[in-house]
Amino acid sequence: MTGFSISRLCGVLSAVVVVLCARAALGQAAGSAAIPVNPYPSTYKPLPASDTFISGVTILDGLGNRVENGAILLQHGKIAAVGTSLQAPAGVVVIEGNGRWVTPGIIDVHSHLGDFAAPLTPADLKVSDVNEATDPNTAQVWALHSITVQDPQFSRVRAGGVTTLQILPGSRNLFGGRGVVLKNVPAVTVQAMEFPDARPSLKMACGENPKYTYGEMGRFPSSLMGNVAGYREAWVKAREYQRKWDAYNSKHDPSAEPPVRDLKLETLAAVLRGEILVDVHCYRADEMVIMIDVAREFGFRIAAFHHATEAYKIAGLLAQNGVCAAVWADWWGYKMEAYDAVRANAAFVDAAGGCVMLHSDIPMSGEHLTLDAATALGSGRRAGLTITEERAIEWLTRNPARSLGLDDRIGTLEAGKNADVVLWSGDPFSVYTKADMVFIDGAVVYDRHDATKHPQSDFEAGQPSLGVRP
Repeated sequence: MTGFSISRLCGVLSAVVVVLCARAALGQAAGSAAIPVNPYPSTYKPLPASDTFISGVTILDGLGNRVENGAILLQHGKIAAVGTSLQAPAGVVVIEGNGRWVTPGIIDVHSHLGDFAAPLTPADLKVSDVNEATDPNTAQVWALHSITVQDPQFSRVRAGGVTTLQILPGSRNLFGGRGVVLKNVPAVTVQAMEFPDARPSLKMACGENPKYTYGEMGRFPSSLMGNVAGYREAWVKAREYQRKWDAYNSKHDPSAEPPVRDLKLETLAAVLRGEILVDVHCYRADEMVIMIDVAREFGFRIAAFHHATEAYKIAGLLAQNGVCAAVWADWWGYKMEAYDAVRANAAFVDAAGGCVMLHSDIPMSGEHLTLDAATALGSGRRAGLTITEERAIEWLTRNPARSLGLDDRIGTLEAGKNADVVLWSGDPFSVYTKADMVFIDGAVVYDRHDATKHPQSDFEAGQPSLGVRP
């Protein structure tokens, strides 16, 4: 009777829905969800790879298993099969292991390669690219933006079996900035090394470093209690920043004025949303417990404590809270907070059911992480703990992958995982063993017996003394 047909009503409703959806999309585009966590995305493309079959090897698969006289098949950049009764498919490259060993690629969860690049000059030692040591909170800076891809140390640690690295800012600040995960491949740009879709991390630091860095300048913080107050103040501001953006996004109003972007708080808000992991430089057990409390207060999770020389004192608590510990094998006594270290630290954390990892921090350690693991393994055994090599390899592979949130892709030798694999000349925990071949996504990136597979940087050209050691 009104002349308003059902079809016309549907047309009007459809138009309204379109307008509302368009406004919602515009509001979302203006809001924090449209601000990418990483506006410098990975351009990584796997290197050309041949399908490869390696037989007659002892395999430590990163899952706690040892496979004697085993074989592994790499196809299309992935691990296709691992076992003892495999046959090489037609057309693949066959490598006779002859009693050698195979492990997953080593993951260094705490490195400064590229940010603390070689060769170093006196100026680099005074003002390095690894620390923006101008404010206690520099959450807005990114390690990504300091990386020199020509750093020859990348090729050196590749020769030590390292296939993945997390590059972190330094530890002078309460909030040092964002870290980035890299695939250890030769590249011209850092984006070509970025691990695709890996979450960035926020580097925090407790203890002596921030306290002394700023206390000696007559600035805040100058005490441990000042450190904690600095964290809490920053997280309070981050919560408020997040609240403003959430309120703005909920309006779905393209005419509304968005909050002013703050790069520092943007990083912290992304942590609160679970988009960025948290790694904390922290030595002492009591300070680690305080940091767990701070994380609980503000609703974020700590992925790992780094260095963690007193992790053995609270190993059960770390396991209970799902926090990993990235440790050295035996660094001790170079400052007060490192005085209560023990060589069996990693073994005690592991025995308590915790997630423990060996990390480098300095390039020399990065070249020999399996030997650091061997030191920790031996110390644990002398302390009365029963630890196998197949368990200890997890400290370098599976556990770091878990800490980085990448255990669905790397860290173990399972069908479907990325073919990041190391063929060792012998037992990887022996001082006499060397990496013979290193594969990343199935491509050979290092071959000890092939000089063409020893990539060198521009800095090493014509300088054999700086090349990769055979």
